[in-house]
Amino acid sequence: MRALFLIPGGSSQQLQSFAAVAAVADQLHADVQVVCPLAAVPLWSLHPAVERAMPFTYEQATLADWANLMGSVREPDFQVSLNLAPSRQMDLMLSMSHIPTRVASGGFSATERITPIEGGWANQAFEAFLRPIGVRLEADSFRLPIAPADLEAASAALPSGDGPALLLAPSGAGGDWPAQQWQDLPAKIRSKLPNLRTVPALAGTGAGDMRKRAAQIASADVVLASDPVAIELALLLGLPLVALGRDPASLPSRAGVQGIGNAANLSQLGDAEVLAALGLG
Repeated sequence: MRALFLIPGGSSQQLQSFAAVAAVADQLHADVQVVCPLAAVPLWSLHPAVERAMPFTYEQATLADWANLMGSVREPDFQVSLNLAPSRQMDLMLSMSHIPTRVASGGFSATERITPIEGGWANQAFEAFLRPIGVRLEADSFRLPIAPADLEAASAALPSGDGPALLLAPSGAGGDWPAQQWQDLPAKIRSKLPNLRTVPALAGTGAGDMRKRAAQIASADVVLASDPVAIELALLLGLPLVALGRDPASLPSRAGVQGIGNAANLSQLGDAEVLAALGLG
């Protein structure tokens, strides 16, 4: 069995689909390939069930891009496709692909048409795409595995001490929680928890960078983040998380996971609210 996922969107949407991809691989005993934007290819190196991630420019694909995608899709003999990017061009390509089962929310190429689940946690909403092929999804049961050597290296790089390790992952984007408040927060926490170890989140977008970032998050005890990738990785790793600027309804109902602050107005989020979310109010 071979399964093809066509997933547009940025890093968050790619990571939100990890549990669905794992469910298809596990329950159908499928080899999975993913078609994603070029910038997202390194993320898929984290997923042990993904055989190959193929870069594709969904928004501005040329005729040569479509021809290359057609060749990549027809060659491995896929039995099912899950298309999150319906369009006339994609429908035309898939209709000529000879894939017998084609799941999508619309389009003339779909053999199984689904109604997307609106609202809630995006990871679980992928269940709508899996039902037609008989796959169950319990997204909150999925945990992203980390190679022992990577986790050991990340743990060794933590600040010395026996206190809890708090990973700080600001997005650095416009509208983020103010930089001065990020800088002042560790001292304010240490006034209540003297042995706290604060860890600035790693950056980078390459495959090696993503492995290091995931391992660093896995080695922490708690994550405070506004960075979308750090938030999604913390959720996949099962870490306690305070997500700044995230609606609680967009997160799993899990002990230790909170969303606080308005993404459009994080400058108004006070230190007291953040400390309270961390259990230090």
